[in-house]
Amino acid sequence: MATRRQLIEAGACTPDADPPAPWLRIQGTDDATTLWYAVLRRRERDVFIGSLVFRHSDHHALLLERGWEEVAVEEIGPQAM
Repeated sequence: MATRRQLIEAGACTPDADPPAPWLRIQGTDDATTLWYAVLRRRERDVFIGSLVFRHSDHHALLLERGWEEVAVEEIGPQAM
């Protein structure tokens, strides 16, 4: 998982184009911060899917119960390229 800005800085995409596979966009607000939101992921068929959810919400708790894991801030970046 990486932010769009991180992918642009790494040369994986340009500001006017979406990044190529395996990168998929997680829908969220442009001003989302990890203070209020948690980045969660779950492995499905050998790929990770992700979600951006409000921390400490019922939805956050439900996803954690269903096997989703929270991604630490220091793990967010294009290292997987």
